[in-house]
Amino acid sequence: ALNMSYGYLVESRAKRELAQLFGTYVPPELVDEMVKDPDSYSMDASTRELTVMFCDMRGFTAMAEHMTPTGLQALLNTVFSRLTRVIREHRGTIDKYMGDCVMAFWGAPVETPDHAVLAVQTALGMAAEIEAINRERSAAQLPPIGVGIGLNTGEMCVGDMGSDVRRSYTVVGDAVNLGSRLEGLARLYGVDVVVSESTRRLAPGFVWQELDLVRVKGKAQAVAIHTPLCKQDELTDDLADELREWQKALRAWRQQDWQACSSILGTLQQRNAKKVLYRL
Repeated sequence: ALNMSYGYLVESRAKRELAQLFGTYVPPELVDEMVKDPDSYSMDASTRELTVMFCDMRGFTAMAEHMTPTGLQALLNTVFSRLTRVIREHRGTIDKYMGDCVMAFWGAPVETPDHAVLAVQTALGMAAEIEAINRERSAAQLPPIGVGIGLNTGEMCVGDMGSDVRRSYTVVGDAVNLGSRLEGLARLYGVDVVVSESTRRLAPGFVWQELDLVRVKGKAQAVAIHTPLCKQDELTDDLADELREWQKALRAWRQQDWQACSSILGTLQQRNAKKVLYRL
């Protein structure tokens, strides 16, 4: 009886400690999985292939100039609460909130083979949530808000990092930096989500539109960037035809066939006048 009681107390304490360590970062359902085998998880740093997300509110600085501190706080809390719910529903780990930006990643502390798929699903879900928020703001005669989301997949260091005073469970590395750079490109290309080629390759089942080849700051090699439009089973004939025309325009552009490119882009602009990408 003493042996069983001792084992139960030690196991319970280990589970409580694990829940306290990771409870603020990961969804409760992931913590429930982790406490079944607490010895398999720790805050020690390791290198893994993960998918990282940066999500930033657009126009936040301009909006903040015309709001009271309490009003600004209420807006951020509302938006972040709803976006965080989408992240946690898709098994994402919240890294941190930085002003008007939220950072998250998939694949740690619980290994998740489909981390890229879950991240893309989350990005589409967050964009849909912002649309719902804007419908509510429109009904209240308030200006809309926008977001830019960057996703990248690659090897990164994950673990408990920081100083003696304050530490956090976070990711660092070149792949993380690229994810941050991609988020900054969303506004330029007029899309909500910008995804790297490495993430796109690991996330089948979505309809993708290639945006460009870019060489971001700090990278010598150009990387292909894409945006997810919808799930594969939601693809319409009109959208499929539009994407084929866009690929023709991209090929003509890269071959410096300016006349053919201009002609195709003119047709695409008539077809979808609101698309920033075709005007760009």
